[in-house]
Amino acid sequence: MTMQFISHRFPEDHDPTIEDAYKIRIRIDDEPANLDILDTAGQAEFTAMRDQYMRAGEGFIICYSITDRRSFHEVREFKQLIYRVRRTDDTPVVLVGNKSDLKQLRQVTKEEGLALAREFSCPFFETSAAYRYYIDDVFHALVREIRRKEKEVVLAMEKKSKPKSSVWKRLKSPFRKKKDSVT
Repeated sequence: MTMQFISHRFPEDHDPTIEDAYKIRIRIDDEPANLDILDTAGQAEFTAMRDQYMRAGEGFIICYSITDRRSFHEVREFKQLIYRVRRTDDTPVVLVGNKSDLKQLRQVTKEEGLALAREFSCPFFETSAAYRYYIDDVFHALVREIRRKEKEVVLAMEKKSKPKSSVWKRLKSPFRKKKDSVT
């Protein structure tokens, strides 16, 4: 999936167990976006390094194969791992059911994917890396989720730093000089 997004090609000989890192600068919604993508292929080894990447990552794409029920069950484990490492449940995530071009081999329904995405409160896509179906949409959705989260943080900080005007007026009003009345 990442190779399709970065290079617009599907490598027939790609080894999905190898961790790859990519950088790309694109425009999403008329704003520049610098993406540093680490494609871990769900590897369980090198947990210290993986945890470090998870702490540093701003958002995550969690993929499963619609042709492999076991990979679907592992999604919940990855989401819990993100929570354990980051200690927050509001990390931007996009859920992806890949290999939608292999419908005849489907083991996970679209409805199951949608239900899990609702549980995670995240966007959901069914994609085909082989045919490039919805690949850009997935990465764009993640960037939008990250931007939305950043705006929420900024708004929360602004709200915290602003004094409540009604409280300020109540505190200030007893000390205010009365204007002279002219009749």
